[in-house]
Amino acid sequence: MDPESASISSSNGPGLASAPSAPPSQPVIKKAPELPLIERRNWLIHLHYVRREYDACKALIREQLAETHSMCEYALYVQGLIMRGEGQVQESLEVFQTCSLINPKNPDYLKQIGRSLFLLARHKSASEIYSEALKLDDSDWKTHHNQGICWMYLKELGKAKESFKKALHLHRNEKSFVMLGKVFLQENDLNMAIDVYRRAVEYSSENPELLTALGLLYMKVESYQKAFEHLGNALTYEPTNFEAILAAGSIMQMHRDHDVALTKYRIAAAHAPESVPLWNNIGMCFFGKKKYVAAISCLKRANYLAPFEWKILYNLGLVHLTMQQYASSFHFLSAAINLRPRMSQLYMLLAIALTHLEDPENAKQAYEQAVEFDQTDPAIPLNYCVFCYNNDLRPLAVKQLTSFEQRLNAMRQKNSMAQIDKELLEVAAKIWRALQVGDSSSAESTKSPFVDTQLSAVASQTQTPPKDPATDAESPRQPAAVSPQSNEMAAVDNAPSPPVNDPAILDKAEEARQRATMRQALLSGD
Repeated sequence: MDPESASISSSNGPGLASAPSAPPSQPVIKKAPELPLIERRNWLIHLHYVRREYDACKALIREQLAETHSMCEYALYVQGLIMRGEGQVQESLEVFQTCSLINPKNPDYLKQIGRSLFLLARHKSASEIYSEALKLDDSDWKTHHNQGICWMYLKELGKAKESFKKALHLHRNEKSFVMLGKVFLQENDLNMAIDVYRRAVEYSSENPELLTALGLLYMKVESYQKAFEHLGNALTYEPTNFEAILAAGSIMQMHRDHDVALTKYRIAAAHAPESVPLWNNIGMCFFGKKKYVAAISCLKRANYLAPFEWKILYNLGLVHLTMQQYASSFHFLSAAINLRPRMSQLYMLLAIALTHLEDPENAKQAYEQAVEFDQTDPAIPLNYCVFCYNNDLRPLAVKQLTSFEQRLNAMRQKNSMAQIDKELLEVAAKIWRALQVGDSSSAESTKSPFVDTQLSAVASQTQTPPKDPATDAESPRQPAAVSPQSNEMAAVDNAPSPPVNDPAILDKAEEARQRATMRQALLSGD
């Protein structure tokens, strides 16, 4: 027996055998589960894709598809996204269709197929695919939103409204609000569009684009105080918002606050020096300040940038008419008529220019065209009446004066007498008295209670309105027809101009805000 064993044994006491000590416990190392061959590189593909390392991602996708014989859904899905981002929309469509064949129950693949079809302008097919996706998942607001856009392009505005409303019911978002407002605008329902944009502003009160859009809609319905308020809020959150600056400046310009408007336009010019509406408005600001050379310079720059914009040609004709450059005025007005052949005010200005160019026959034809194209503007028959009086056409002058009275009575019935300038009524009274002296029988046969007895009452309705608290500027006073005592047609003061338009769309609000006797055309947007 060995001495060490004995000593140990004796130390444990008599009759107790020594037990060997247990080894220390080691941590159990668990082996990671083996991922399926098809899915084992998805994490790395995703990592490269979100980092926008597309070259490495595409190389890894090729390896993964080669190993799995093109059966890896996620690799195909990411490949389709990359292709579409690179502009290969048709190829991406085919890839997403392959994904859908592998897993037809996944709505994400159908959504991507619909998106690719939409980008290929196959809107009907895209809407059908979105309908299939909604059968699998009806709780995704983006699918409803995208389907609504497809219905918009297909002119199915009722279905588009339903889709956008469902999207907003599932999730209130700015995009669906904006698109729903555009649907109502396509239906010319301005009140509902304003209501939608108002709710959008309540949801996102600091979005300058929504505030600007709402301000422009208020301009369309001629609620300029609310428009200026919302445009001011938009500029508070984004002082360099070009559309808001241009629209706010046009409102100031309408209220003849030309200096403040020019200050606003100076800010806008730093961000969009090639803007056509901007230079048009700057030119008409100088026209309002009677700086005609500067006005022509700015308007010609606008005309250089947009040679086929009829409103710029209209304004150029108006400024040249003011400067008594009748041949140049005739040139620009003729060009504007070629672009807008049914615009009555253009023919009226053209007739004034032709009168000064001593061409009464063509001037008379121009007046006839103006009267034919516009049955509501009282300034046209009044100017025609003055022309006939100056050219000894008394019966025709009486007829046109009667037409003026009829149109004026129609405006009185519609409570729109505020649009008539007081000077128009004064000139009407003067020409009536002149015709009564010259041909009493004709005057008596067409006598109207308007002329002497109600002139003062009607004129009192056309006094300059009080200052607008939103702009603290006087409201614009509309020009009147020329006095028949001058033996010349009223060139500029008679001339109406196109109305203020939506900055996003130049020619869609023409009928809605046409003011027959406005002096200048303001373009408040591209």
